[in-house]
Amino acid sequence: MSGLTKPRLRAKQKRVSRSFGGNFTVFFFLGLMSLFMALPLVYTVITAFKPASELFLFPPRFFVQNPTMENFTTMARLAGDMWVPFERYLFNSVFISFVGTAGYILIASLCAFALAKYKSRWLTVFNLIVVWAILFRSEVTAIPQYIIISSLGLINTYWSILLPAMSGSFGVFLVRQFLVTSVPDSLLEAARIDGAREGTLFFRLVMPMIKPAWLTLGIFTFQGLWNNTGVTYIYDESMKVLPVMLRQIASAGIARAGAGAAVALVLMIPPVIFFLLSQSSVLETMSHSGIK
Repeated sequence: MSGLTKPRLRAKQKRVSRSFGGNFTVFFFLGLMSLFMALPLVYTVITAFKPASELFLFPPRFFVQNPTMENFTTMARLAGDMWVPFERYLFNSVFISFVGTAGYILIASLCAFALAKYKSRWLTVFNLIVVWAILFRSEVTAIPQYIIISSLGLINTYWSILLPAMSGSFGVFLVRQFLVTSVPDSLLEAARIDGAREGTLFFRLVMPMIKPAWLTLGIFTFQGLWNNTGVTYIYDESMKVLPVMLRQIASAGIARAGAGAAVALVLMIPPVIFFLLSQSSVLETMSHSGIK
């Protein structure tokens, strides 16, 4: 009798887990968590449209009663008063963010391909170095990086921001993990037998297969470069990036609190757009690479 009751109990448990009540509970909990995580973004957007009379209310009010564009007008006027044109700051940020993101995706993918799919007795050592390098924060390597950049004469150049970004090991580790689990060695061997060269093999076969991985890497890299002020290496005003100029506007005290709120919204928009365009690749990359 007991042998018959256990399968029935298991079947009943499965039916309960798929019931309307169970699904409603799960989606309700996920909805609450999503709402909680979205609140800071929503509050940033709302604050950017608050007039000065509502910015300093205590306790602070979440919603705006009298929305205004005055904060953005003030931000634009202050940006126009800079002795370096606003377009120069914008160009510097866009150039560094897009060129750096594309360059790092290419470099990290090439390195990851070599570490994942080639055979050598030194590959184990190189893989360990890549993993260990992830443990070091940027504060630890800041002084050595500055000495190297200064010795190469790259202060006040785009390379002073791009080269440190190219040296990151997290992207190599991420793409390598995806390559190991998603690109079978037999497929590569078949392509080589058919006469495919290594360059053709990489760009026409491997890169399309690991598209979720390098799109995910692009999100992290773009966000880091867009928010990178580069103040450690850039002292020439004409070489400074957009976040530096906008934060100068926002750091002038209470009188520019509204412009500061508009600045926060403007700086948030490009990374959010980049993420929305490639968000479907993030979960697939995390599930294949083993990163939680």
